[in-house]
Amino acid sequence: MTSTPFFQVDAFTTGAPLTGNPAAVMPLERWLDDALMQAIATENNLSETAFTVPRDDAEADYDLRWFTPTNEVELCGHATIAAGHVLMTGQPVRFATQSGILTVSRRGESLELDLPAANLTETREPELMRALGLPDAPIWLAEGFNDSAVIEVADEAAVRAVQPDFSALGKIHRMACVTARGDRETIATRVFVPYCGIDEDPVTGSAHAALVPYWAERLGRNEFTALQASKRGGLLHCRLAGNRVVLGGECHTVIVGQFQL
Repeated sequence: MTSTPFFQVDAFTTGAPLTGNPAAVMPLERWLDDALMQAIATENNLSETAFTVPRDDAEADYDLRWFTPTNEVELCGHATIAAGHVLMTGQPVRFATQSGILTVSRRGESLELDLPAANLTETREPELMRALGLPDAPIWLAEGFNDSAVIEVADEAAVRAVQPDFSALGKIHRMACVTARGDRETIATRVFVPYCGIDEDPVTGSAHAALVPYWAERLGRNEFTALQASKRGGLLHCRLAGNRVVLGGECHTVIVGQFQL
């Protein structure tokens, strides 16, 4: 039997544990078989399990991969900031990923995650809107960011009122981000990803790679706050910096142990 370190971290919390999005972080010395990592992520049954392996070159400190309960994904924000929370020893931590180099650094009491900003394309997808229970309207796609689809509705109450048909939505390869101007925070969003085995994600860093450039253009400013209006709730401090998005938030470790294999 082999023991592997295991951390469960609540990322992008509203200021306390048991809010935000829980991620499993499993630092490895070398990669496990892909099927085994998928089985571990399924066992964890969290929206993401992050696996890291040390990297000995000038480009990055660690290689990083993310698995949902059903599949590997190309980008995950909350599990990356969670991995930085676990592995940081003072200096920023650089992760080599499928989506390029992602960096986690400290800013006061919070952490910041630097990731690429999405390019958005306006289109219509009536089937997606029907699955969300919304009238057909323009949406904005971010191809390559877990296929994010930004859908703006009238206000935060409309965001909270969305009741998707998860059976129908699960057949559509989109991360649906239903968003509006917020009541207390600048924007409010809910994110649905049933095609990855996650009906509603508690807090979604990768979605904000699309949401931040979308809202920066409409708000006329590059810094603002974002509420993810899930049941757990999450808070992100957002900044658009050229072709990068910087997401700030708090992380809390809630479980530390050993995974037995």
